[in-house]
Amino acid sequence: MASQKWTGYHLLVFILTFMSYAFFHATRKAFSNVKDTLQKEWTPHNNTYDLKPFTKWNSVHFFKNKDSAALFLGAMDTTFLSTYALGLYISGALGDRFNLRKVLSLGMCLSAIMVFMFGTASKWLGIYNIWYYGVFMALNGFFQSAGWPSSVAIMGNWFGKSSRGFVFGLWSACASVGNIIGAFEAASVLNYGYEYAMMLPSVILFAGGIIVFFCLVPSPADIGLPMPCEDDSTEEERQPVFSDTEGDNQQQPYPNRAPYSLPDTLFQSSSVTPKENKKAIGFCQALLLPGVIPYSLSYACLKLVNYSFFFWLPYYLSNAFHWKDTVADELSTFYDIGGIIGGAIAGFITDSMRSRAPVVVTMLILSIGCLFGYKSTGSNYKLNVGVMTLTGFMIGGPANLISSAISADLGRQPSLRGNSEALATVTGIVDGTGSVGAAIGQILIPIINNYNKGAWADVFYFLMIMTFMSFVCIIIPPTIEFFRRLCFPPRYVYDESAASSLIHSEDERINASPTDSFKA
Repeated sequence: MASQKWTGYHLLVFILTFMSYAFFHATRKAFSNVKDTLQKEWTPHNNTYDLKPFTKWNSVHFFKNKDSAALFLGAMDTTFLSTYALGLYISGALGDRFNLRKVLSLGMCLSAIMVFMFGTASKWLGIYNIWYYGVFMALNGFFQSAGWPSSVAIMGNWFGKSSRGFVFGLWSACASVGNIIGAFEAASVLNYGYEYAMMLPSVILFAGGIIVFFCLVPSPADIGLPMPCEDDSTEEERQPVFSDTEGDNQQQPYPNRAPYSLPDTLFQSSSVTPKENKKAIGFCQALLLPGVIPYSLSYACLKLVNYSFFFWLPYYLSNAFHWKDTVADELSTFYDIGGIIGGAIAGFITDSMRSRAPVVVTMLILSIGCLFGYKSTGSNYKLNVGVMTLTGFMIGGPANLISSAISADLGRQPSLRGNSEALATVTGIVDGTGSVGAAIGQILIPIINNYNKGAWADVFYFLMIMTFMSFVCIIIPPTIEFFRRLCFPPRYVYDESAASSLIHSEDERINASPTDSFKA
């Protein structure tokens, strides 16, 4: 296994991409945390709550009752996930055609503006209109979709396959860290009004976009560093995916320099670029790459399960065990903690094994048992938290691997070497399909729960089925290939011309004189 020498640039790229997507998630969590306040402020005063001052809580009659407000807020979640899923397919393709740094930075800044217009400007301007909120939430989902494909593609450019599992396992914790940051940001200013709870994360996201634009280096080749090796390939296949040169022509962009010294041309003009124009792969071509469709469908089922816990776990704990909302919110974070640990450990194991599918398949099978066990877990705090963390470990681990490390592997497989870019496009396809599954899940979960009058057992059985389907989507292609080779073994065709050429070359070598052989 070839080793990769890391530099300060690798650490800088890790931190910048990690925090950029964490800031994206912070804005989502902030909206989730202000929903209760929005519901109360948008509806007439309810005598059940002693809300003061009286004029503040009765000046707006956006909805007649809290049920209508809750339905609208749920529709905003669906709107966000729908445009987010659609945007992933588009932004992934854009990331392979334009500068990844600019795509990521622009997505951060535009998303920050949408969040500000949705939650802050509307309150200051006194705008209470369904279409206003719907348009800005839809645009927010679309612009946020630029975050994940671009970030994964940049990380894939810097970190090779030999360490990608562990590095991406740690890096994929950015979503959970963003949720924690968003919760703290919202809680710190929510008492001043929900508009400030939406403004703070949007300002931080916008500032992060500016920093990314000026500080992030999307590829080692941009500053004269070598591209990482794909260690499971042959020497020929280890050449950079994003290079148009072949064979001996593949050299460092700046020869006769120290490997990690910056070229003078970078300080002379931003228009001087050592790389040639690269051809981006088409959407259909990326979709038909080996492994993309199976892992996309698998992630759609798995992200449905993962996001069901993200959205519904606090609600489940409050309603099933009658715990306080604050307690339910705090304990639900252990599911995220389990996912963070699971992603890092699973990534480390896959790097050691040099194969990711066996680890993912094993964890998916074990997660079905964890879901069954958690369904039967009672209201004991310690037992519930323990099984919850284990469930997050088994579900969040594979989810983090598929959405990051495996997506990067699929986007840099040997069949793409030498003439095309596909990292961002493939990542967009995988995560976009997963977001479609997550959006469908948010519609089905309340329907299943209400069908049997709040029986959560049916919901857990549904999640077990979807986890099993995630396993099936991964295991079917190699199973079909195994039986195909078993029933129809490959036939070896005798090539007479090749054989004659080989015999002729061997005869010439035998007939050569010892002097000629010595000279050669």
